[in-house]
Amino acid sequence: MDLEIRHLRAVTAIADAGSLHKAARVLGVAQPTLTAQLRRIEESLGGTLFLRLPEGCRPTFLGHQLLARARPVLAEMNQLTDQMRAAARAERNSHLRIGSTPTHAVAPWLRLLSERFPEARPTVHAEASSCALLRMVAAGQLDAALVHEPEGCPLRIPADVRLRVLLEREPQLLGVFEHHPAARQKTVRLQDLADERWMIDKTADGEWEQLDRVLRAAGVTPQILHGDFATISMLVSTGQAVMVCNGTSTGRNGAVVRRLEGDPIAARWLLAARSDACLDAVYDDLVTAYREVADQAPLYKAIGPPVFGPTP
Repeated sequence: MDLEIRHLRAVTAIADAGSLHKAARVLGVAQPTLTAQLRRIEESLGGTLFLRLPEGCRPTFLGHQLLARARPVLAEMNQLTDQMRAAARAERNSHLRIGSTPTHAVAPWLRLLSERFPEARPTVHAEASSCALLRMVAAGQLDAALVHEPEGCPLRIPADVRLRVLLEREPQLLGVFEHHPAARQKTVRLQDLADERWMIDKTADGEWEQLDRVLRAAGVTPQILHGDFATISMLVSTGQAVMVCNGTSTGRNGAVVRRLEGDPIAARWLLAARSDACLDAVYDDLVTAYREVADQAPLYKAIGPPVFGPTP
């Protein structure tokens, strides 16, 4: 028989009470039951834990050795129980707050989390700035956030934020008007877009710097306009500008997505939280959600399913 927590509780109760009769009352069991349990424990250990004296029970040397180790274990178990009960109370009275930069995966992710944790009433905060979301996680305003890091433009990661890689490198797509000449091609050269106006949300950390660098490396002098997502979508869908889109984009409202030759623009997707436990709680549902949208995306139909990455 291996020692269990209930055995340690019984032994310490006997030592603290000084008799089997008093210990049985403390534990809420009959004295014969406790006596039989103590006998089984001693037989399992191969030694006597208590001297049975007229005035009560006194620990033997072996008993003192066991008690010296049992008490810290029980104290730690009691502390763990109290912490888990407090966490359960907090969970019942709080929301699971997630954040994300723009991605089609947010809707299925929120749905899956709501199914898994209905009592936590998950909510979502959308934000173009990855760094703003990371600051919110660090400040305890969000429990977890999905952010993207444009290739070559590292994000500023707060010291107390933990990260898990969702995708190490996801090519970004070109969004163009459905009647644009580039829409007739499967892949588009950057040089063929030399005269285009590129729309970008400057609050999206690193995207302007990445696009400017990539276009200049391709010999293109960039014409970059700044606007919010609604304005960008409107101008692209009416043929007045082009844009960079996430790899899960499918195109809509008069706009289509096309792959850029050589995949020169890319991003790394990261899940951020303040603890590994929180990352563990929401990561698998995020992977499932991302697979769901990737199954519908032209990029992943061309290059195969996404390969999810390890912890950095």
